[in-house]
Amino acid sequence: MNNSNDKQKDDLEYLKRRLFELINRWTPNCGPYQTRIKNLSFFRQQEPGGPRTHIIEPSLCYIVQGAKQVLHGNTVLVYNPHRFLITALDLPIIAEIIEASKEQPYLSLSLKLEHRIIAELIMESQPSVTVGQPTSPINVTEVNKPLLEALLRLIELLDEPEHIPVLAPLIEREITYRLLSSKQGAYVRQIALAGHQGYHVARAIDWLKKNFNRKFRMEELASYCQMSVSSFYQYFRKLTCMSPLQYQKYLRLQEARRLMLAEHYDAASASYKVGYESPSQFNREYKRLFKATPLQDIKNLRQQQCASPSETPYQLLGTQER
Repeated sequence: MNNSNDKQKDDLEYLKRRLFELINRWTPNCGPYQTRIKNLSFFRQQEPGGPRTHIIEPSLCYIVQGAKQVLHGNTVLVYNPHRFLITALDLPIIAEIIEASKEQPYLSLSLKLEHRIIAELIMESQPSVTVGQPTSPINVTEVNKPLLEALLRLIELLDEPEHIPVLAPLIEREITYRLLSSKQGAYVRQIALAGHQGYHVARAIDWLKKNFNRKFRMEELASYCQMSVSSFYQYFRKLTCMSPLQYQKYLRLQEARRLMLAEHYDAASASYKVGYESPSQFNREYKRLFKATPLQDIKNLRQQQCASPSETPYQLLGTQER
């Protein structure tokens, strides 16, 4: 029995080491990297950083070196090479990289999960994927050999780009199935199937993402999700730790920040673009979220970019060949 456990541990360490080697090779500079595989991205950082607020998409996140702390509502999660993070909704979080150095940089991968694939797998695999009761839309769980093997095969495809269109979707499908079969599978299942509260909240989030700059009535959104106003509000707040209006405000402020940083909008123009009618209200709410006025915040972000001139805001793997 001990020999079997030792072998399994050795296999896991080998897989972790191989994943580290590949991601380290594909990320020569600090920052995010979008790979040739649409749903797969990498990230590298050489010092602790944060806390930073952003919305994380439904995804699997795995760190091959370093550690990160994530805060969602009152829930604090820490993950590292021994545990991966899984999210089932677009969630507002506060994230902080807590272990990183120049000698041992923080290296991670993120694989976006598609609700369509989740729903298809549930229908095909019944009853092998159990229903269970949903726990939380974000959680961490222990890594396992089958999952790491599939992630390794997916990343190895980057060295064979001609095979990506055919093989990458198959491996992503396998990874999704293994997540459905894990401890977090019960919650992911609820999000993908109509008739469950998580599914309706996911629909509401999708609507808000597409309409963040327009006014709406709570009755309108609840009706769109086929729920009563009270039930909709209760479940939305339970899963996202925000009211629908607070969630919309969060989306607006994040988009305004992007417009000012990437497209050089001034604060007033950005505020109107995302749906604010009062620049003074925009400035107050922006400072409350980002702990600085729009002018100060964008200035700080640009100084950080200038401090790392070799880094791009969003680097593409293999773009030199395109």
